Parts: sequence; structure tokens; C-alpha cells
Amino acid sequence: MSESTRSVPAPLAERYLDAAIALLRAVRDEEAGPIAEAGTMIADTVQAGGRLFAFGAGHSSLPAQDVVYRAGGLALMNLLQVPGVIGVDVRPATLGSALERVNGLAGVVLDTSPAVAGDLLVIISLSGRNALPVEMAMNARALGLKVIGVTSVAYASETKSRHASGTFLKDHCDLVLDSKIAVGDAELSVDGVAAPFAPASTVVTSAVMQAVLATAAGELAARGIDPPLLRSGNVDGGHEWNGRVMAEYGDRIFYRH
Repeated sequence: MSESTRSVPAPLAERYLDAAIALLRAVRDEEAGPIAEAGTMIADTVQAGGRLFAFGAGHSSLPAQDVVYRAGGLALMNLLQVPGVIGVDVRPATLGSALERVNGLAGVVLDTSPAVAGDLLVIISLSGRNALPVEMAMNARALGLKVIGVTSVAYASETKSRHASGTFLKDHCDLVLDSKIAVGDAELSVDGVAAPFAPASTVVTSAVMQAVLATAAGELAARGIDPPLLRSGNVDGGHEWNGRVMAEYGDRIFYRH
């Protein structure tokens, strides 16, 4: 084969974006039912006067943070914070990973949080194998919260749980959304590079979260309830709009205190 006809590999950026798009399509096609159910669960909680919380550790905290105090998002979504595991601002960064494996931490966090029976907690964990997300789900359900887990189900069949029970996050949820991310969270590999690279879990999981909340907003509207949505502070009237929403729902919003 001549140089002019030899196949040229697609640019890595193109390959990565294609991989991310394929994952999003798989989630759209295969998780449509669970996403709709999750939206209904959130709408039910809002209508009943409950509060909404999201939790994730390490990079799994990014999709949780993305739905809190977000323009176009539900004002009632609160971040359930665990000191030291929210992001890479902790030093050393490896401490966050270590804390995910500490038994008993989730129970202490929940016992000192504003979450009560009737509320709903979304737990995001790519692997779902560490003690923190597993115990967070177990303790939350014991307290009477509804729990939605967003995780890669593949980890449960290809890795071992790090919790003493041998179970995964998916085993302790009222509903599970499968992100479809492959074990290792790396979409690309090339000759000359020893490790696979280019993770897609944040892209996909953030999209899943936004799809769920969009569904919840639509469900509330269908019930004749104006969903408590926030507007961008960079549009005229946005701050005034948000002030009214926060005043009306202040007893269910905790990130402003």
C-alpha cells in the first residue's frame, strides 16, 4: 500500500469525542426507563415537601456539584459534603481516596447532616466498591431516605468490593442508573503510551444527572407545580428571580447558610 492510500488513524480528539458520544447514546437508549423513574422520584420528593441531596467522592463529586446552585437547575438540590473527599483541594490529594475506604464515616456524616426521612439522596460513585458510598446508601435508607445510585455496574462483576459486606453501591439503592463506563475509565489507548487514558465518566455522569433533573422539572410541571428552577445571574432579572425562589423554598435549601 502506498503512502497516499494508507489508512491514517483518526485524531485522538476525534476518537475521544466519538467514544463519549457512543456512551451517551448507550445511556440514552438503555437507561431511558431508569432515568424517567429517577425524575419521577425527585418530583415526588419535591411535591411531598422533601429535600434533595447529592453526594460523590473524588471526581465523582463533580457531577454532584454540577447540579447544585446551577442556572437552569433545581434550587432544592443540595450537596451532601464529606470533608476531605469532595475534590482535589485536599492535601495530599491521595487522602481523599483513602477516606473513601474508611468504615463508619458515612454514618457520622448523615447523622450530622440535615437529611431526614422522606428526603432523597443521589449517590454518585463510578466503581461503587468503596466503603464510603456503600455505607452512605445503607445508612441513608436506614434513616428513611430514598436513594438513587449512579454508578458503572460493570465494576460489580469485574472487581471486588472494598466493603466488609462484599457488596457494592448498586446493592443498596432504591434505583440504579448505569453510566456504562468501562472499568478503568479510560477510553483511548495508543502504541507508545503505556497506560490507557482519556476518562469519560464525568461527561457521561453529568449528562445523566441533568437528564434526570430535566425529567423531574417536566414531571412537576405536568402535575401543575411550577418547578423551583434557578436562572442565570448573568441575565437581566436573574438575581431577583433566584431571590424569590430561595425565599419560597428557603427551608429546603442548605447551601446558602
